[in-house]
Amino acid sequence: MDHQLFAEIYDAHAQAVYAHAVRMTADRTGAEDIVSLTFLEAWRLRDTLDSVTSHRAWLFGVATNVIRNTRRAARRHRDAIARLPPPDAVPDVADAVVSRIADAAQAAATLAVLKRLRRTDREVLLLHVWSGLSHDEVAQACGVPVGTVRSRLSRTRARLRTLAAAQLAEPPTSRRAPASPTAREGNL
Repeated sequence: MDHQLFAEIYDAHAQAVYAHAVRMTADRTGAEDIVSLTFLEAWRLRDTLDSVTSHRAWLFGVATNVIRNTRRAARRHRDAIARLPPPDAVPDVADAVVSRIADAAQAAATLAVLKRLRRTDREVLLLHVWSGLSHDEVAQACGVPVGTVRSRLSRTRARLRTLAAAQLAEPPTSRRAPASPTAREGNL
């Protein structure tokens, strides 16, 4: 089988194999891996494709076997990890826990403010500020002109200043993150 014919088979059936893998695994990211492994296996077995009457059905069969093998490997990995001896005693991490609680409260307040932004404005802000993309890169990622990115950033920063001031003006008890089960039970 030549490269061109295999490429045509891929183009014709990759989306259907992906849909099948998503239905079988309920995991879109895992399904992408399944498609890659399916076509890798199909390439390995390409000499047998000449005798196949339905490439789609054959590829679904290969994908199903890949899914089974992947699940079997994951199960074996879990079982192997479960057989490992327990880790040594963990040193006292009280200071780290207190720091994480404070960080969690700040993160919860930040997320509360971010959730109040429009989705498009939040996306631009997160891509530019947290992901470190330039205005041009944000525009490319969002599929909008650079001027739109700049205006959204300006509007979002102004809105954040207003929301942050309001959030900070609230009494600490009304904006505190819910206590973890450990803290509620007094086991901290």
